[in-house]
Amino acid sequence: MNTLSTGTIDRPLTRDPQKQDHTMNPSLTDTPVLVNTDATESRQNRNLAMQLIPEALARAHMHQRLQEAESERRAHRLAAARRMQRRAERASLRARRALAMAVMQ
Repeated sequence: MNTLSTGTIDRPLTRDPQKQDHTMNPSLTDTPVLVNTDATESRQNRNLAMQLIPEALARAHMHQRLQEAESERRAHRLAAARRMQRRAERASLRARRALAMAVMQ
């Protein structure tokens, strides 16, 4: 009875390397050394992206704060312009009344 052929790749019959089927475990000299695999690059890119998330969030937050500040400045300028316009209209009315009073005398 041959016990070397039983078991699966994921679960060999035994953990002892000498008793395992040699086709399931090639030696280190038989396997080519992969210097930079896609999985490693993907993992590095993911780690880099994860490290850059706080920076991106801070940048988005600052952009939002700058937009809010600019909007607030526009609102203040508009309110000031309306106040000055009302003041100018009142001054114009006073000048017109004064001119009318001077003409009537």
